[in-house]
Amino acid sequence: MRQIPRLLWSVGLVLAISSFARAEDKGWVSLMDGKTFDGWRASENKDSWAIEDGAFVCHGPRSHLFYVGDGKPFKNFEFKCQVKTLPNSNAGIYFHSRYQEEGWPKYGYEAQVNNTHADPRKTGSLYAVDDVLEAPAKDNEWFDYYIKVEGKRILIIVNGKTCVDFTEADDRQPGGDFTRVLDQGTFALQAHDPISKVYFRNIQAKRLP
Repeated sequence: MRQIPRLLWSVGLVLAISSFARAEDKGWVSLMDGKTFDGWRASENKDSWAIEDGAFVCHGPRSHLFYVGDGKPFKNFEFKCQVKTLPNSNAGIYFHSRYQEEGWPKYGYEAQVNNTHADPRKTGSLYAVDDVLEAPAKDNEWFDYYIKVEGKRILIIVNGKTCVDFTEADDRQPGGDFTRVLDQGTFALQAHDPISKVYFRNIQAKRLP
């Protein structure tokens, strides 16, 4: 009989944890269906993008795949996805960006995807702002990519490791070629070059107040 209270307590704890997990999951929205490009729009060289086994795959000349499935721009948010790189591949995840037909996206920031490409800025970098020089992930393996923007703070976590914890200065000014300032906008995935091949799947976002 002494076992019953302990058992009830354990069950209650599990239920409490489960309820907390469900509450934490609220607000997350999938940005892809794994079958089509619905909600996304590719810029130049659209053939650089394909879908394989539920993942977006970039392999070809420069192109950027912009999320256009929601007319409301993202300001404060959490973003997560899974990424896989092949050796010597380069890509990126832009946020607070805007659709443009050609060139490297001017608006917003880029979270780098690069484990073994020649560019010294590796996966987890806030590109050209707060750079990571040793990749936290490996080629040919799926890894978790998480980005959070809240107020002036940018957090980038790869496979549970914090790579960037950057707070933008109040007086930071936009650059001429690339703004690299927080504002609001959408997400974009990068096809960098014909040699690089990178996969993106399970793309989700959560708006924050």
